[in-house]
Amino acid sequence: MSTAPTARAAERLLAARTTLVVAHRLTTAARADRIVVLDQGRILAEGSPADLIRDYSSREVVEVRFGSARNAEVAPQLSDLGDRIEVLPDRILIYAEDGEKILHDITALGLEPLTSLVRRSSLEDVFLRLTGRTLVD
Repeated sequence: MSTAPTARAAERLLAARTTLVVAHRLTTAARADRIVVLDQGRILAEGSPADLIRDYSSREVVEVRFGSARNAEVAPQLSDLGDRIEVLPDRILIYAEDGEKILHDITALGLEPLTSLVRRSSLEDVFLRLTGRTLVD
């Protein structure tokens, strides 16, 4: 069964009830009033989805790709941009409050990413930050 029909069915069943949901996909938990983030049996944080994103991530995430061979080479030049940076094999993530400003700063450095994307921070970003894991893990 696909995720959307499952989510709609769960919403109907869970309406006006206290329910404990264990989810590996954090998008499933995004509709909850309160989320408890657990890792290896330890409570790392709890709150509403909006509160968790505000408290443990940045407003936006900039994803840039310079090509797998160049990402590691370019990353040191980007290290002072944003709140933090994560270098992955296929892209670089820059966590910041203003993604468009970060893109402007990247081009001002004379760098031209092959692709770029500015997106809102998500619960997945919160989980990765709290656990110290990366998308590669």
